[in-house]
Amino acid sequence: MVLRWTGPVTLGLVCLREDFPDKHGVCVCHADPSALHSCCGRCSGRAWQDTILRADHRVEQLLMPHILCHTGQVSSKLSLAMWTSWWLWALVAVCAGQTFRERAETIMRVTPVIDGHNDLPWQLLTKFNNQLREERANLSTLADTHTNIPKLRAGFVGGQFWSAYVPCDTQDKDAVKRTLEQIDVIHRMCQAYPETFACVTSSEGIEKAFQEGKVASLVGVEGGHSIDSSLGVLRALYHLGMRYLTLTHSCNTPWADNWLVDTGDDEAESQGLSEFGKKVVREMNRLGVMIDLAHVSVATMKAALQLSAAPVIFSHSSAYQLCTHKRNVPDDVLQLVKATGSLVMVNFYTDYVTCSSKAKLTEVADHLDHIKKVAGAQAVGFGGDYDGVTRLPEGLEDVSKYPDLVAELLRRGWTEEEVKGALAENLLRVFKAVEKESDLTRTPEEEPIALNKLHGSCRTQYGYSAAPSLFHRPGALLASLAPLLLGLCLL
Repeated sequence: MVLRWTGPVTLGLVCLREDFPDKHGVCVCHADPSALHSCCGRCSGRAWQDTILRADHRVEQLLMPHILCHTGQVSSKLSLAMWTSWWLWALVAVCAGQTFRERAETIMRVTPVIDGHNDLPWQLLTKFNNQLREERANLSTLADTHTNIPKLRAGFVGGQFWSAYVPCDTQDKDAVKRTLEQIDVIHRMCQAYPETFACVTSSEGIEKAFQEGKVASLVGVEGGHSIDSSLGVLRALYHLGMRYLTLTHSCNTPWADNWLVDTGDDEAESQGLSEFGKKVVREMNRLGVMIDLAHVSVATMKAALQLSAAPVIFSHSSAYQLCTHKRNVPDDVLQLVKATGSLVMVNFYTDYVTCSSKAKLTEVADHLDHIKKVAGAQAVGFGGDYDGVTRLPEGLEDVSKYPDLVAELLRRGWTEEEVKGALAENLLRVFKAVEKESDLTRTPEEEPIALNKLHGSCRTQYGYSAAPSLFHRPGALLASLAPLLLGLCLL
């Protein structure tokens, strides 16, 4: 017999009497002695069996002997069983979790997770100076990181945006060089482990990698300072495989404001996006580069969401309503996310989950639930920020743990369709919309940023300075001086 249940998961006892109301024989008692006594008193003389009521609307019966309940009191047999088998309640819960875990794995074998942000390339730089042939840098045995190949396999990771990140202190210095090196190490990961990684640049490439059982590997450049305020550099990075650009990291660029503006630690310089910042957004639309709004100020979020002709992403941000950290996304912005068909990929960093140094997997699920509630199931994704953070929730210690989070969503009643959306299909939808909007035949944005917006003492001024006019041909120089010479003669 299959019984229907629309409430939360409940541990209890089910009365098996056939003539119970509507002959389903259902009488549920929570695992509490007083509640059990009360319920048993009402259902006297009936057979009982331990069960667990599942959120997927089925009643699963444990293989335990029936315990008879005598009229008006708890039998000694029941009492003995009750007090000697409390440990079974934990076992019941574990069994239920395993079942949800198995369902999660079944789903993820077909629809593996595409994670929006992983900082393994930064770990390769800081630990090994990007030397992948060093023995300790072997990605099959890599230790002391959240990510390696066995963990990716265990976590059913089928797509990963690897972060080409360089810190804000490279701005106006060697940011472009450093960014190129981080893109290079991502490409070399694919070259060194072709059986595991497939470097791709399109939604079609991701789907092909899924079919081949490889991890689709894409480049996300984390921080607008990496383009050094140059549309030419933006285009060059696109040709090298960049498929999203985070408009800022934790510092302003000359054309966009970062999240520290909202804390008061930085001054607003662009009031969101400057005129040049708007050119950057339009050029990203033309190229087919996703606009990433993690790390930006609320004003920048709203400006980009309103300007972009394609959906945008937050590659690793959580819900501000649940944790009032300025790196998170407030509800009014989530409404814009919903209206534009955009995507928030939830960050696992404890500081963004609970605004404290500790968190649990269930609290990450709370963020997914909240974004789903406000912006819709189509607006939710995963952006773990693995290997870029120092603190992670209990139960999400590394990239192998994604199935446990998916199991928790299933336990909460998420449908298979909603889960598949969060895993991969929402990101693929956004990526395809960005690709559809792109048009490389359109005239590129060309006007450079104003010289007075740029900083840095080592910066040259070619193209801005009047100095090149000193190298005009002699004839042209004399022609330009003729009016002055004529005036002197008339004096």
